[in-house]
Amino acid sequence: MKIMSKKYWISRMTIGIVFSILIISCTHKPDEQTQTSEHHQEEENTVEFTESQYKTAAIELGKIENKQISGTIKVNGQLDVPPQQKVSVSAPLGGFLKNTPLLQGTRVKKGQVIATIENIEFVQLQQDYLEARNQLEFAEKDYERQQDLAKENVAAQKVLQQAKTTFVSWQSKVIGLKEKLKVLNISVDRLSQGEVSSEINLYSPINGYVTEVNVNIGKFVNPADILFEIVDTEHLHAELTVFEKDVPKLKIGQKVRFTLANETKERLATVYLLGREISKDRTIRIHCHIDNEDTNLLPGMYLKAIVETGGIEVPALPDRAVIDFQGKKYIFYQLAAQPHAALKDESQVEHENEYHFIMMEVQTGNSEMGFTEVILPENFPSETAQIAVKNAYAILSKMKNSEEEE
Repeated sequence: MKIMSKKYWISRMTIGIVFSILIISCTHKPDEQTQTSEHHQEEENTVEFTESQYKTAAIELGKIENKQISGTIKVNGQLDVPPQQKVSVSAPLGGFLKNTPLLQGTRVKKGQVIATIENIEFVQLQQDYLEARNQLEFAEKDYERQQDLAKENVAAQKVLQQAKTTFVSWQSKVIGLKEKLKVLNISVDRLSQGEVSSEINLYSPINGYVTEVNVNIGKFVNPADILFEIVDTEHLHAELTVFEKDVPKLKIGQKVRFTLANETKERLATVYLLGREISKDRTIRIHCHIDNEDTNLLPGMYLKAIVETGGIEVPALPDRAVIDFQGKKYIFYQLAAQPHAALKDESQVEHENEYHFIMMEVQTGNSEMGFTEVILPENFPSETAQIAVKNAYAILSKMKNSEEEE
């Protein structure tokens, strides 16, 4: 029994030790897999050059520099006109449209007759004016006579006051009717000569082009109806929509480069007004003067623009240091040169080295004068890192060839 008991406990201990080893092995397996995966990923992004290969590739190294690169904002917008360059024409007292020569696109000049309106009420208004003017002349003479009588104490002050009130009343009425006739473009001088008409002319208030014709001959129009719209296209401006996040970058006087939807030619403009209210879609409107105005442009044309927001110092590399691969941007930075491990002759160690480069993805910003802004990962040693600034594509080619050989 003792011998069996001893063998039994030895077996139990052996099984326990084996089980503990298995548990420890399983516990450490994920870490080992993670390290292996990370090492494999690092190897995939690493390429090696011997010294002779390095010299043949003519790779040049450089450091990341702080460069002043002009910032830009890409925006959309359309051409528009200032409110004072766009007018809506209506009939002041309404009436029937007797005639008009206008069509959409017609060029008109300021003061040109653009329509004739007919209404019998125009006749009544002119008669009222003529009557009021006659009454004013009679009231004026009566008031002067009563003043003379009052000086001689012949007429009572009450009569003089009544004459004055009548004179002032007719004077006000004449002034009011005269202003109404002025709005209707009816000349009071012609009325004085007995010329009464049931028609009035509408005149163009600005130079420009007719963009809308909302009436036809014989149609009755009310004072609230818009008959025509006229736009002066000599002073078009670019109205741009800018997102809220870019608003702090905007200033009056900044230059804008834009192209129309149907053009490839780039035009220039200058920011002269910034909107002061954020819309529901979190944008603001800015207005820009076009540097070289073109009368062939039309309001409402869509455009794409770039607002130049000024230069700021940013980390930058030469354009040729940043490569484009599979839709992403990369740079190559060098690890410290290492002696070639395969060489046994110590006299050659000083002359034959291995050069290791790591391919790193970066984000890019604006480009100017041969340099591109690079946005680097945190903790990257920007001040000391040696970057391949020439023949970076040779390193990429070597990396891909090595992968194919493997």
